[in-house]
Amino acid sequence: MKLKYSIFAILAINANLLASDVVNLDQMSVTATKIATPTKEISESIAVVDEKTIEDKNILNIQDAIQNVPGVIAESSTNSPSPRLIIRGAGLKARYGVREIMVMKDGVPMTDPDSFTRFDFIDMQDVSSIEVQKGPGSINAVNATGGVVQLITKSVFQEDKNRIKLGIGNDGQKNLNLKVRGAISENDFASATFSARTIDNSWRDNNEFDTTQLSLKYGHIFKDESTIENELAYTESNLNLPASMTRTEFEEFKRTGKQHNTSSEWQNTARDSKIVSFNSKYEKEAGSITYKPRFYFNHWEHFHPVSGIINDSNDNNIFGTDLEFNHAHKLLSKDAVLVGGVTLKTDITKDSKKYEYADIQTQNVTTGFGANRRTVTQIVRTLSNNKGALASTEDSTTTLYGGYLMESFKVTDKWGFDLSTRVDKLNFDINGNEIRTYDYATKSYTNGVGNYLIDNSFTLFSAKLGTSYAITDATNVYASVATANQAPTTSELGANESLQKSQSINYEIGLKTRTEKSNTDLAIYENMVKDEIIQIKDANGNSIYDNAGKTNKKGLELNTAYDLTNTLQIGGAYAYSKFKFDTFNELVRGGLVSRDGNYLPFIPENQYSVFLAYNLPSGFKSRVTAKSYGSYYMDNANTQKYDGYDLITDLMVGYGIKEHSIQLNVNNVFAKNYAMEATKDVYGVESYKAASPRSTMLTYTYKF
Repeated sequence: MKLKYSIFAILAINANLLASDVVNLDQMSVTATKIATPTKEISESIAVVDEKTIEDKNILNIQDAIQNVPGVIAESSTNSPSPRLIIRGAGLKARYGVREIMVMKDGVPMTDPDSFTRFDFIDMQDVSSIEVQKGPGSINAVNATGGVVQLITKSVFQEDKNRIKLGIGNDGQKNLNLKVRGAISENDFASATFSARTIDNSWRDNNEFDTTQLSLKYGHIFKDESTIENELAYTESNLNLPASMTRTEFEEFKRTGKQHNTSSEWQNTARDSKIVSFNSKYEKEAGSITYKPRFYFNHWEHFHPVSGIINDSNDNNIFGTDLEFNHAHKLLSKDAVLVGGVTLKTDITKDSKKYEYADIQTQNVTTGFGANRRTVTQIVRTLSNNKGALASTEDSTTTLYGGYLMESFKVTDKWGFDLSTRVDKLNFDINGNEIRTYDYATKSYTNGVGNYLIDNSFTLFSAKLGTSYAITDATNVYASVATANQAPTTSELGANESLQKSQSINYEIGLKTRTEKSNTDLAIYENMVKDEIIQIKDANGNSIYDNAGKTNKKGLELNTAYDLTNTLQIGGAYAYSKFKFDTFNELVRGGLVSRDGNYLPFIPENQYSVFLAYNLPSGFKSRVTAKSYGSYYMDNANTQKYDGYDLITDLMVGYGIKEHSIQLNVNNVFAKNYAMEATKDVYGVESYKAASPRSTMLTYTYKF
């Protein structure tokens, strides 16, 4: 595809929109500039998922909310609030969870200093909107080059009806949500949200999930009209992680829609967690300056059996503050805003332990030749996730501190600029004792390295220059250049202490149109990454991380919606991604092999979605969404492709009258059986993770 021809074609298609003088009320963003700004005027790609879309799709997981945003891949192979999140290729290296992407809730970072994010403790039923900012350079993104996902919850100061929501569906799905909010006095407000959800996922083994969440908010308005809003939340989440499949087992799944008795050794992996979090936000205007300090604390613990080892960590604490200010002033005789602040955050883990599996099925196998000949006890299958012998202990402290500045100003009524920068210092202090470890080459436990110490630090720099110009009242064009660093994580440094930080430079141009009947966003970008950190297999079959030399990511993203009538809306999204290794040598058995010029795995060239929404004043509503994910290479060597999937369709039908509403959501309506992820290692072993078959939930909501 020739990107330069594509932009001219799309501009021609939207010529009538460019000429329109009827302007729609634009959605507002608070992520990109830390001040409320119409998305049309922001000089970068940003998508907003509004409250109506969240309610219509009965969003219970973050992936269901943002998976149709172009350039975003949000998929969960566990059918739970634990997705793999990738934005323009960033996050691809993560074996689990979210890396390289900053996740925030109401301006408070949910992402740890070393860039890991847990979605378990975010209650999506309290979220009113979601913003997705794509690419490096954001002043919000601390140690994150992929972008920012901002979740906006319902403020305690916002008038809202109380509600109770009950849902039931197939595979043992049950959902309960209760929200109450009220005024304690003229200046004091409080709210409480309780959510409980379970699902059996009986179509496959070891994939039960349940979560219980409670959130209490309190807000006070002072005499000088400054405000403080506090939230105390608790989450308990229990998730069994299903095993992957071989090619033969995947073919059986495609035929039956069932996944039972797989050959994987790891039949009892899981992640059970408990999280207590607190955050406090204060806002005060003093003349032309608005102060917005935030303080937050998280305590979490988890029991996390994974391949080869059982993680058990009960003493983990995160402390942080973000001291922000906004200064409204004049520049070039025009209104301007300077945003600045400092960040301090520390993650302290004490006495984290790893264990061998206690209940295992084994076999004795003789390996090697001559003097190297020996008999090892291989693990054939786990029988439970009971803890066995202690494998390792570890203490770690990760500290991040830095500052940021952003100036937003206009040189004319139509032409504006954003100039931002931030600098952060990230320190790792890790010490532990590895007594035993799992060796993937022999499939057995072996002696560990003993005592180890990692003392490393990185200076992280990011900056962005963007400009936006209003061609008409309805249409803006923009351009930007941005750069940012990404440091390795604690687990990655443990596998390869010599890892370097990566540097990402992104060039982008785009167009945004807002009319009475339509919204259209177009972005074209090129992102060049030096020393990108990727996951590979070493000569013994162990997962390690390495710097990939250079990668080049080129793409086009289009998102559009159009009101055909007052009751009927259509729209769609498309992403073209051409992500390649410029220079990269992969370690395989026998030495290093060049992957120069190869495509990055898992990322398809073409990805798109379409939707049709029909709403009547009488209270009837419906929505149909279909998504397609193109073919992609399964390995760095580009030896094999997976076909992806076509037109996976979701349906919503609902009806509301006064305080009552009922809604039916059916995901994967046509029950297509496909892989959420397909990979191939350097030894030719294929692995498949199943996507969920048809899922149905009926929900009743009463507002009072």
